[in-house]
Amino acid sequence: MSRRLDGGDQEAEVPARPAPERAGAGAVDLAGALASFEEAFQPRIVGHYNDNKVMVAKTRGEFVWHSHPDTDDFFLVLDGRLTIQLRDRDDVVLGPGEMYVVPRGVEHCPRAEPEAHILLIEPVGTPNTGDSTEREAAPEREL
Repeated sequence: MSRRLDGGDQEAEVPARPAPERAGAGAVDLAGALASFEEAFQPRIVGHYNDNKVMVAKTRGEFVWHSHPDTDDFFLVLDGRLTIQLRDRDDVVLGPGEMYVVPRGVEHCPRAEPEAHILLIEPVGTPNTGDSTEREAAPEREL
């Protein structure tokens, strides 16, 4: 079963919530999840929360400037230091255990030197590149 997600002028099929047998399947080892891949800016889904995907990602260097016109963007730093550059306000610098929510429609560009490990929460079907055309969005991959 799937639901429709309106992406502006285009519609995309996205998976519905996980099957009940998958929900509440047990504790998630975030450090283990992060250790299972090396690619930067390629989030991995570690769980679902209502119609949202809970993801871990590694960030290295600068991502692309983008915004999400229809949703806020949640960042929680697990390790390292992440700078969220913002076009219309001061940059936000986050360390381990700190979070920030980029309001919908605000242009931003995450940056980490050398690397940060983060947890993200976004609605299913939301591309990590938002409205940017500079880079192809990462596929929605589950661990």
